[in-house]
Amino acid sequence: MQQHTHSHSAGGRLKLGIIISSLIFLAEIIGGLLANSLALLSDAGHVLTDIVALSLSAYALRQAQRPPDHRMTFGYHRLGVVVAVVNALAIFGIAGFIIYEAVQRLQAPPDVDSPVMLGVAVIGLTANLVVAFWLREAQKESINIKSAFLHVVGDALASIGVIIGAIIIMLTGLTAADAVVSVVIALIIAVSAWGILSEAVKVLLEAAPGHVNLVVLAGEIAAIPGVEGVHDLHVWSLTPQLHALSAHIVIGDRMTSETARVRGDVERLLGDQYGITHTTLQVECLNCGPGGILCNPENGNHLLPPHQPDQ
Repeated sequence: MQQHTHSHSAGGRLKLGIIISSLIFLAEIIGGLLANSLALLSDAGHVLTDIVALSLSAYALRQAQRPPDHRMTFGYHRLGVVVAVVNALAIFGIAGFIIYEAVQRLQAPPDVDSPVMLGVAVIGLTANLVVAFWLREAQKESINIKSAFLHVVGDALASIGVIIGAIIIMLTGLTAADAVVSVVIALIIAVSAWGILSEAVKVLLEAAPGHVNLVVLAGEIAAIPGVEGVHDLHVWSLTPQLHALSAHIVIGDRMTSETARVRGDVERLLGDQYGITHTTLQVECLNCGPGGILCNPENGNHLLPPHQPDQ
């Protein structure tokens, strides 16, 4: 119930963000055309990606609430990760286009109406700060919302850049500042996208979460009374916040009740120490061979050396 309430609240904030961002987009398009400002039009382009990002995030958030079914047995949680990748790639595309246009303008700087440029940028900055404030808590729980949040933060930084550019033009008449600010905007939003993209790709490749060291984890499991070994150990993430594990746990020949106790101890370790609550543990009396904790699913070769306990 708490998760559902949180998702509903985040969805409402995303919808408000979409409305405000749409108003910013219209204002900056009109203002950019009137002021002949590439920086303002570039910021409008980024706001358009904000709208797309917020819309995709709202859609993914709604889909993630759908229960598992016979085809999607893990549910739809990873849709938010896919959306994060799309958002990041969109930011890179926008950044590349802005840099290209800025280079063209540096070669022949046009006249820019700096007062209009300044006024619209201030309005855009104010609205972006409001949206970022609304999303600041929700983005901590979802890479999907975090990608949308970074869109908005990047646009707020871009608006600051436009304001600085407008002031420089007003004071010095140096219209090339408009193109320079555009390049800075492009670099800022590209850097913000890289972290999201790398994190999302790791999830899609089913890499082990950053806080999990498989050798250390295997040693901690093996140290539990009743456990004689662990192999075929896999840890991955459905989302950056939702982790899963599967493993073969080797125990001695014992009663079913004792086996259940050992299994419960392993699950408590995983949940309390690593935040891994979705586990699949196969209890058996044989190891997959001498050595390693990772068994190659194709030929049974071991990819890691056996764990050596601390002396």
